[in-house]
Amino acid sequence: MAALVMAALGVVYGDIGTSPLYSVRECFNPVHGVPLSVPNVFGVLSLVFWSLTLVVTVKYLYVVLYADNESEGGIMALMSLALAKARESGGFLNRRTIFVLGLCGTALLVADGMITPSISVLSAVEGLEVATPLFSPYVVPATVAILVGLFLVQRHGTTAIGSVFGPLMLVWFVTLAAVAVPWIVREPGVLAAIDPRYAIRFFIENRWTGLLVMGAVVLCVTGCEALYADMGHFGRRPIALAWQYFVFPCVMINYFGQGAVLISPGQAEAVKNPFYALAPSWFLIPLVVLATLATVIASQALISGMFSMARQAIQLELFPRLTIIHTSEKMHGQIFVPEVNNFLAVACVALVIGFRTSSGLAAAYGIAVVGTMGITSLLMYTVERHYWKWSRWQAVGATTAFVLLDVFFLCGNIAKIEHGGWFPLAAGAGILLILWTWHQGNRVMTRQAMEAAIPLDDFIRNINAESIPRVDGTAVFLMNYPDVVPRSLLHHLKHNKVLHRQVMLLYVAVEGVPTVPSSRRLKLESLGGGFYKAIVSAGFMQNLDMREILRLCENAGTPVKGEVSYYLGHMTLRTTGRTEMRQWRKELFAFLFNNERSRTIPLGIPPNRVVELGEQTQI
Repeated sequence: MAALVMAALGVVYGDIGTSPLYSVRECFNPVHGVPLSVPNVFGVLSLVFWSLTLVVTVKYLYVVLYADNESEGGIMALMSLALAKARESGGFLNRRTIFVLGLCGTALLVADGMITPSISVLSAVEGLEVATPLFSPYVVPATVAILVGLFLVQRHGTTAIGSVFGPLMLVWFVTLAAVAVPWIVREPGVLAAIDPRYAIRFFIENRWTGLLVMGAVVLCVTGCEALYADMGHFGRRPIALAWQYFVFPCVMINYFGQGAVLISPGQAEAVKNPFYALAPSWFLIPLVVLATLATVIASQALISGMFSMARQAIQLELFPRLTIIHTSEKMHGQIFVPEVNNFLAVACVALVIGFRTSSGLAAAYGIAVVGTMGITSLLMYTVERHYWKWSRWQAVGATTAFVLLDVFFLCGNIAKIEHGGWFPLAAGAGILLILWTWHQGNRVMTRQAMEAAIPLDDFIRNINAESIPRVDGTAVFLMNYPDVVPRSLLHHLKHNKVLHRQVMLLYVAVEGVPTVPSSRRLKLESLGGGFYKAIVSAGFMQNLDMREILRLCENAGTPVKGEVSYYLGHMTLRTTGRTEMRQWRKELFAFLFNNERSRTIPLGIPPNRVVELGEQTQI
């Protein structure tokens, strides 16, 4: 348990732990027009305290984290959980609505993931400017160099970095509190900001401007969705223990310390960067180094989360197949997806070069994750009603309270749209378009395939009545649909007019749960005449390997005989067909379809044992 709590410090709370670098500073950004005064400082601190309490502790820790899908969390796991109990149509949240909300939440979370490494590392490196203005020209190049180095080492896996996650973040959180305590001792009255009346008074006095500040306050809770997504790695209890007894106290001590700096006489310049103003001059450079390392860890956790999310999307057939490389022999969840890594690297570097300051990025940061938080609140209604058996009024009351809180943050972020908030919205819209196009295109392809399909039972009956030469060995044909003949088998018979003595028809069924236990991974059926149908079940968090599948067949009493050959259908898609999709979406789907990775890669099929049979189709 202690080890899990330690790991949770680094992975789960990396983003929340680095938010003190920029949260308070952005609240007093001149764009918001909030003057620096004791009442306003107390109001901001009160907003930060109650945001962390209501959003992280109450909403996520005490409610959302209990909505696990086979011990896994995250927006896709929640979507799958809600879909299992949702109505086909009608009702508050039907299946189509839940599916669309899940796709929107996923797209927004990916868009937010592009910004998090950029703003975290950039805000840490900006501490060099506090040390001396001479470092100002080197902040952006240094940030770009750190980000490039971070993405270059991803292919080696997170084991090496993971071994120092917990201890280093433990030092970071202790440092957050340690640099702030002397200032709180100097200005103990700052602790009165815990009183929620200061937050209420802040809104009364500042009105619309006070609401805009919520767009900066939300920066302190942007790690909530990552917290939920990483639940499967550690479990709820270690996350709760780490937050309640260590992370929350350390982070809030730092926030109150920054408030004490701002209200101290002669510290007006501290508003430019109140976090680094906490440190004595001799400790400034070490603090910049430590902050940079902490932000690298926070970024590493998010990048790994993007890899996992990509794999989930592929397993749920929401995204084309990508290259998935396992980087650890012991930890199944450690994967590397080169395409996602390259995409994030380019996006992060471009954002740093384009916005140049963490204040500029802060204008774009937060709005996407607030949208995902709102979607989580809505999807929780189905869980509360159908899994936890809450009454309608209990579920409606909880959902309304959480949605109102999310709307409050969203209103504070509206003004960000023209100052950079358009980027995560545009990026999220682009990702949503790809996800929806791939989903719709697959539905069209499935309908066309089923219309031309030959039922498997009829085929087996007829094939056994004919005399077809058989050769030694085993042929494995991958099935796209469980009850129809694979087109690769039909093409093989048409051109080669021969069959292996043992023919295995393999269908992989991805279920709407994160993992499937080994006891029900394989359903093997003998069809007669040397034909077998193997249905392998997998969760959307699992990867399959052909060696594992053959081992399951052996354990089921059907040993694979002789050499194994794998027959795949290689289909080229044309956009000249007559379907309901618009032409530009056909072109997008065809581009994705014709460039997706081979099915042999995610199944671990030896390339030298593969026979591909090509054909063309159109949509």
